[in-house]
Amino acid sequence: MIYLLAAIGAVTIAVLLWRILGTDRVGVTTRQAPVAPDDDPEFLRRLSEQQKKKRKDGEHGGS
Repeated sequence: MIYLLAAIGAVTIAVLLWRILGTDRVGVTTRQAPVAPDDDPEFLRRLSEQQKKKRKDGEHGGS
């Protein structure tokens, strides 16, 4: 029984240490760079702004 409690305690301490000293502390970023343009929110925002601008210019430049 004492071995079971010791094993549970060791696992608990290991998990806590892993959470404290894990990849967040080492300096590894968890956010990956976008792989394709449609995965990049900044690109999608700029594209949307360009489309709005083209529509706006098209409304005033007709005939």
